[in-house]
Amino acid sequence: MEEFDYYEVLEISRNASGDEVKKAYRKMALKYHPDRNPDNKEAEEKFKQVNEAYQILSDSQKRKIYDTYGKRGLENSGVGFEGGDIFDIFNSVFGGFGGFGADFGRRTKRESYSYSSDIVLEIHLPFSEAIFGVKKTIDIKYKVACESCKATGAKDGKLETCKACNGSGRETFTQSFMTFAQTCSKCGGSGTKVADKCPKCSGKGYKEEKDSFEVQIPEGVDTGNQIRVAKRGNQMPDGTRGDLYLEIIVQEDEHFIRHHSDVYLEVPVIFSLVMLGGTIKIPALRKELELKIPKGVKDKQQFVFHGEGIKSVKSGRYGNFIAVVKITYPQELNEHQQKLVQELHESFGYEHSKPINCFEGLFDRIKSWFKQ
Repeated sequence: MEEFDYYEVLEISRNASGDEVKKAYRKMALKYHPDRNPDNKEAEEKFKQVNEAYQILSDSQKRKIYDTYGKRGLENSGVGFEGGDIFDIFNSVFGGFGGFGADFGRRTKRESYSYSSDIVLEIHLPFSEAIFGVKKTIDIKYKVACESCKATGAKDGKLETCKACNGSGRETFTQSFMTFAQTCSKCGGSGTKVADKCPKCSGKGYKEEKDSFEVQIPEGVDTGNQIRVAKRGNQMPDGTRGDLYLEIIVQEDEHFIRHHSDVYLEVPVIFSLVMLGGTIKIPALRKELELKIPKGVKDKQQFVFHGEGIKSVKSGRYGNFIAVVKITYPQELNEHQQKLVQELHESFGYEHSKPINCFEGLFDRIKSWFKQ
């Protein structure tokens, strides 16, 4: 196995949760996907490393062995990286629900085109637009097949069998007692290669056109969701167009913290209200809410407002809004306020330089330790 650290590849800490591993994989896999980095060998190799890292770190048994013994431990245990088609891993993670998820970017032997029919585009949304939905104007460039070479990039459309994989589209190699298989790095899995470049498109296999249209982003989308826009992808030799996949990335809010369909808000509560109790108004996603503060409320205590959270794109149900108490104290007191606090303090029977009642007897007990 090539020596590289799985955690460094995914840019995560060693104590990252399973959700954090998956989130990091989504980000890195999209960044280095071959369809987004054509003819970039470095990105292609990085894409393979990202898939290998995810396959190990997403499996609790493999991850435990790796954390304890490293890659050598995986080799010796026989539960290491299983190879296979790296796009199987990619598509299993990005598979989704309804209009979300995609089985795109798969390069199989039957494909001899120089580009994929589908397009992936990142869409960055402010927190509010993701919560409530928004109509977005999408500007893209899409590929149109070169008529001369039929999108192959080869002169007169003539291709030759890839010598690296003998036309199979897959490379195999043996490590210890295991055999690994992966998409051919020379032909990208097509099993064919260009002998002579097409003079009309300089071997690219396409020309680019611009397109602009509106897309309705549904309420409740979150980072990692995908929206499929049918027939807005690249145009193939037969005139059909693939699909466009919008990869959603939601910006964090300054005050609201999102966890799936639930929303958390830290609510400052002045110390005096802890003793008195009362009701305060707090801002929520759609309206003001009344938060009843009971006497003796605890710091970090949570109060749940059911159905006041974010709409789930899966179920259509709304999550909860959770107010988290943060007890606060004034940084400075004026003379009048100091006097009032002092009076309150003394009203409880406390005096300066005297032990608090709950400590009565404790000092004598401590002194007795030194007499033993």
